[in-house]
Amino acid sequence: MPQKKDRTRKRKSAPKQRKPSTNGLVSLRDVAEHLGVSQTTVSVVLNESPVADAIRPETKVRVFEAAARLGYRPNLVARSLRKQRSFSLGILVPHIGDAYPGKILQGIEEFLSTAGYTYLVASHLRDPEKVVALPRFMMQRSVEGLIFIDTTFVDGLPLPAIAIAGHQSVEGVTNVILDHRRAAELALSHLKELGHKRIAFMKGQPFSTDSHERWHSIREVAQEYQVEILPELTMQLEDEIGTPEVGYPVMKKFLSTKPDFTAVFAYNDISAIGAIRALADVGISVPQKVSVMGFDDIDAAAFQTPSLTTVRQPLMEMGRMAARTLLDRLSKGGQEYPKLIAVEPALIVRESTAPRHV
Repeated sequence: MPQKKDRTRKRKSAPKQRKPSTNGLVSLRDVAEHLGVSQTTVSVVLNESPVADAIRPETKVRVFEAAARLGYRPNLVARSLRKQRSFSLGILVPHIGDAYPGKILQGIEEFLSTAGYTYLVASHLRDPEKVVALPRFMMQRSVEGLIFIDTTFVDGLPLPAIAIAGHQSVEGVTNVILDHRRAAELALSHLKELGHKRIAFMKGQPFSTDSHERWHSIREVAQEYQVEILPELTMQLEDEIGTPEVGYPVMKKFLSTKPDFTAVFAYNDISAIGAIRALADVGISVPQKVSVMGFDDIDAAAFQTPSLTTVRQPLMEMGRMAARTLLDRLSKGGQEYPKLIAVEPALIVRESTAPRHV
């Protein structure tokens, strides 16, 4: 009579099946097992513990990426009570719905959600009183740090802060800025290589934090490249509008002077798109008659007709960089911090620029 096989040994040697986390939520243990590292390592990295400095940078990146991929979300209430901290930041923007701060906010949110932080966001609408009052309002709600986007402020702050497009030297504030000189070199060299000599320029609104630095860089590079900037080919944006309407009337008024030009270098993509519509309304085709260069590379730039040649600011990466820098400062107690972080631009060539029409 054949003997029955003893399956006990096999059952014992088989790998254990991990029980699903309670409530279907991804836990620290889930992330640790996914990576094959200890739960302590995952906890230290995601909680931005000071001892995380001893962990290799590549391991930190793997932990954050795995947490985001698996959908890990920390129990913020329990952690806040345990550590007597809010794990929240305050973010100030001129207008919440504008494309420029919107892309930056995406990058901030992406990083903070993985790191277990929440945030409060408010728009000050360029009102100086709100610029002063809103940070105080947020500090009353125990935010641990502040991020300013395209916002000018004067007074020092009692909390660590990051200023995106910040050009002021303020104690306690790290400025994250684009290399505007390099951006001007990319744009003007592209237009010059296409044969454009009579270039019209749209200057940014005086209240925009990048306006002065960008125009200064354009003038410097234009002089070096022997590109003449003529007063009659220079336009000034004024209105605080986050749509192409900001560039449309300015270009319409400019065209009424019957200018002789073959290219436009706009302050940003929004004004460039408005300019293209104004040109089309008077029968000037882009790029057949006039080339148009934007700045920023917002989402709409690639889907505009024609698609927009532009200087890309890595807006989402700037948001992630600001959030990462602020949390790093918080984890280190704010003793030393970078005063300036420079970001490299890139030229994105699409359909709105072409060789000069003869």
